Amino acid sequence: MRIVFLGTPAVAVPALEALLAADDVEVAAVITNPDRPRGRSRTPQPPPVKVAATQAGVPVWQPGRPREVLEELAALQLDAAAVVAYGALLPADVLAAAGRGFVNLHFSLLPRWRGAAPVQHALRAGDRRTGVSTFVLDQGMDTGPLLRTAEVDIDPDESAGTLLDRLATLGAPVLLDALRDLVGGVTPTPQPAEGATLAPKISPEDVAIDLTQPAARIADLVRSADPAPGAHTRFRGKRLKVWRARALPGAEAAELAVADDAAAGTVLAAARDGVVVATGDGMLQLLEVQPEGKARLDGAAFVNGYRPEPGTLLGA
Repeated sequence: MRIVFLGTPAVAVPALEALLAADDVEVAAVITNPDRPRGRSRTPQPPPVKVAATQAGVPVWQPGRPREVLEELAALQLDAAAVVAYGALLPADVLAAAGRGFVNLHFSLLPRWRGAAPVQHALRAGDRRTGVSTFVLDQGMDTGPLLRTAEVDIDPDESAGTLLDRLATLGAPVLLDALRDLVGGVTPTPQPAEGATLAPKISPEDVAIDLTQPAARIADLVRSADPAPGAHTRFRGKRLKVWRARALPGAEAAELAVADDAAAGTVLAAARDGVVVATGDGMLQLLEVQPEGKARLDGAAFVNGYRPEPGTLLGA
């Protein structure tokens, strides 16, 4: 089958590599976003998908808008197209230019978590199971009919970054088989009407830590925001990013022998592995933090370097 591949970030690369390695697939072109300025130098850097495609000798197109390559797309006489985290909505005339359609690999079990940040929202919600879905794109936001899915358990300690990497690897062969199904004549199945939830892009303001929430919920928020944008609170009047945290089990909390009626955000103890803070329900230990303008520190280094005193209040 003759296809084009649309994708931009590193999580799209495993799927591209799987398609390039398949004997029954010809990747006629790769479409990705333009190079963007990055780092302190603001030097334009190519997207990871462009790097992988260039190394494989596949033509790369980088339109500002997908419609800019509509004529070239139609001229390829495609059987289908594959999409993984491309980063732009495709208009109807573009969707009509790829044979049987555009098959999208999405990192959730649709219709749960439609949108740009499904992994982050799954972790924030405390989901214990997720997966990948492949579906044929339509004009809605991740509403097209389904082809194949695969499920996995969510590790209690994994971050959004590690879970997304795992789903990218899991999803690569699923996307390949979904393309084979569609080109082979399999009819996709409409998504269920019930169970739909939205997963919009998450901003830094969305991951400000509310220490009046239960400790377990805060820990889920923290891991949902790693590696970006980073959950945060305030310490001594400055922003403190929290990269890893855990809700203390009851037995460990009891061993600290501290008051259990302290206000949310109060430092209860400077334990060996990190500061222990009171929350709206339970105690939270900060295992990895980043003071404003500084590098990341594990909990022990933060305690030794900043010596937060019991009674100190975190937060606004």
